[in-house]
Formats: sequence, C-alpha cells, structure tokens
Amino acid sequence: MPLDPMTRSPAETRKLYQQVAAAVADGIAAGRYAPGQRLPSERDLAEEFGVSRPTIREAMLALEIRGMVEARHGSGIYVADSLPAPSPAPELDIGAFELTEARALFEPEAAALAAATITDQELDRLEEILADMVEENAAEAKGEQADRRFHVAIAEATRNAAIVSVVETLWDARYRSPLCRHMLDKARAVGVKPRIDEHRQLLDALRTRDPQRARKAMREHLEQVIEGLLAATELEALERARTEVEAKRVEYARRRAV
Repeated sequence: MPLDPMTRSPAETRKLYQQVAAAVADGIAAGRYAPGQRLPSERDLAEEFGVSRPTIREAMLALEIRGMVEARHGSGIYVADSLPAPSPAPELDIGAFELTEARALFEPEAAALAAATITDQELDRLEEILADMVEENAAEAKGEQADRRFHVAIAEATRNAAIVSVVETLWDARYRSPLCRHMLDKARAVGVKPRIDEHRQLLDALRTRDPQRARKAMREHLEQVIEGLLAATELEALERARTEVEAKRVEYARRRAV
C-alpha cells in the first residue's frame, strides 16, 4: 500500500527510501518474501508504495548494503539466501538521487549569482580545473575531485560564505553517505563520468556574465546528472543480462560439441 508519512509520528518519519526499505525488510522478516525469492519488479514496487522508481532503487541499494537482498544476473533483485542476523538498521543517510535533487534546487541560483560577480581570474581558474577534470576522466580517477573543485569554485565566486558552505556540504555528503557512495560506485562501474561538455557550457555561460544563462546551464547539467544515475542502474541490469546470455551461449556451444 502507498506510504503515508503524514500518518506517522515525528519519531517514525523517515526518508521515503528508508520507509520502503523498512517495509520490505519487515516483509522478509514476516515471511512474505522468503530467502532466495525474487522481489516484485521496480515498477510494481513503485506502484505498491506510491513512490518514484529512483526511491525504489535507493531502497534496494540500502537493503543490498545490509546484506538482505542481492542482484542476480539479468533476473532482478532477490532476497538473500542467507539473511544477516537481526540488528538495528544502519543510518544510510542520503541517497544519490535525493542529494542531486537538492543540488539542482540550490546550485543554479548560486551559478546565477556567480555570473554577476565572477572575475576574469576566477574564470581562468575554472578553465584550469576543467582541464584537470579531463585528465581525471582519462586516468579513470575515482572521487571526482576536479568536479567538486569546479562547483565549489563557482560558489566561491558568489562572495557568499554561506553559499560556499552549503555547496561544500552537499558535495561532501556524497562521500560520507554509504548509500550515496554505493550508488556512485555503481555508476562509475558502467562508465559514468563527469561530463566535460556540460561543464564547458556552464563555464561559457559564466563568461557571458548572464545570470539567466548560467542558471539554465547549471540546471540542465544537474538534470543530466540525475538522468545519468538512472541510466547507470539500467545499464548495470542490462550488463548483467548480457553476461548471463553470453554464459548461456558458451554453455550451449559446449553442449553441442559433445
């Protein structure tokens, strides 16, 4: 049934993904989902709980981190064959979709303000950071440090310490949150990297000193980050299916040779 946070006490009010994860965990504990059983599809779970598919993905990642479910090649999410001993659920903090949504609400306005105050020296610094980002991508570097520096540098160009603090906090949450880190690792595993062309467009918008253009460029960039995370989870599932098909092809060839 759909989740209704309004019916919960303040102590029970949690992020949506946590509510979904808790409900599925309760179903596993009650025997609704047995060890080794395939869970309903992402679409079906989204309809059952009345939440978005990204929320379901974060809930499944949370359960995967806890060892309660596992993704199986090409066939979906299953209850783990061997369930962990009951224990309090860890605080998995913020998910990658939720975090990026917060950035999409905040950073476009920061970019608009920066466009009105940025100096030539700061633009040159962004150009240097963009070059570092290209090198990090080529070297398959993890952590996206140049990407972080790029966005923090834009915040610094606003001349507002509070804005800088918020942007730094949102970025640092990517590394403190196990759930967010897990999702980003999955994204990197299927080739998702900082998009150089989108950062170039953002830098070009800042060079025009046009707040509207800078706001639009940042908003479109972060919307594409969310799309990239969605695509990453879908690509991971497709890759699992492709691997399974190839294994079956090899097995079939072996059997034919007998």
